Amino acid sequence: MRVLMAPDSFGDTLTAAEAARAMAEGWSSRSPDDELTLRPMADGGPGFVDVLHESVGGTLLASNVTGPLGDTVPVTMLSSDDTVYIESAQACGLHLSDELAPWDASSRGVGEAILEAVRTGATTIVIGLGGSATTDGGAGALAALGARADVPLDAGPAGLDGLSRVDTSAVRKALDGVELIAATDVDSQLLGMFGAARVFGPQKGLGEADIIHVDRILDDFVEAVCGSSPSQRRPADIKGAGAAGGLGFALLALGASPESGIDLVARAIGLPQEVGRHDLVVTGEGAFDHSSGHGKVVHGVAEYTAAAARPCIVLAGQASIGSRETRAMGVESAYAMVDLVGEQESFREPAASLSALARRVARTWSRD
Repeated sequence: MRVLMAPDSFGDTLTAAEAARAMAEGWSSRSPDDELTLRPMADGGPGFVDVLHESVGGTLLASNVTGPLGDTVPVTMLSSDDTVYIESAQACGLHLSDELAPWDASSRGVGEAILEAVRTGATTIVIGLGGSATTDGGAGALAALGARADVPLDAGPAGLDGLSRVDTSAVRKALDGVELIAATDVDSQLLGMFGAARVFGPQKGLGEADIIHVDRILDDFVEAVCGSSPSQRRPADIKGAGAAGGLGFALLALGASPESGIDLVARAIGLPQEVGRHDLVVTGEGAFDHSSGHGKVVHGVAEYTAAAARPCIVLAGQASIGSRETRAMGVESAYAMVDLVGEQESFREPAASLSALARRVARTWSRD
């Protein structure tokens, strides 16, 4: 039996590559005759650069940028031909701070990384969006690129309160001749019920009242950047504008082309062809929940699997959606580490716990 292992990272506990190896180790211990292929995945969020580097090669470029709360953090970009790939989570990721500070977290470091990519001579810059600690609409990134306003743009949503004017002319000059691609990990818009603040704000520390306030601030930000008419405000309504705390919006407002991060990675590693050569596809992520169906790795892998008429199953740290929603996503079954070994053990020994789960699942799915 041929089995394809194509997981995302498991939050801060396992990289996609580590997760794939743990799955393979557990599966092989139960079904040693199965032929396993490991294809770690990413959707624009954490692991985006590592997965692409493993697949397409290229040169890794190291730089230091401003982190979400003002400290200096290292970023690694991937240069391949005239294209540079940037992982926004490395510059403004939720994992970079021990504390949640949603009102102050800024995307400035992403703009600094883009400028560094421009200096290398890149004519195309692909920015992977996801896993951010920010909900500033990309204002901080615009500030680093040269935008000017009547309030600080790089002080998080708190700094944007009272904003009425943004001048992006210097940004457009700095990026003249450069193609931007926003590789998004979600398909949410910037504002409203399914926007950046409402859907992802709680995990970054925003309370209910904060969400309403930040959404209003971002609404004013859109008007200051784009204008007040519906046609002018269109970048805020494009799917992916809400990615990375609204960083997607800022890039789209600059003329970036939106692209699904999972599709970009899938093409790079040849996922459609790989799926067709296997009998079963195993994917996974830290938390398999309702957000998994909106541009995340699990949903993307399941779509490619369905197109090839192959079964897809999920191994996750936690699974919080029912069988009906799971099947609607194109997933046959989902299995959780916490159900097998408990939450404490899952976090204490994530690789061993995932390996144990894979061994257990192989008893059901392997023909061996």
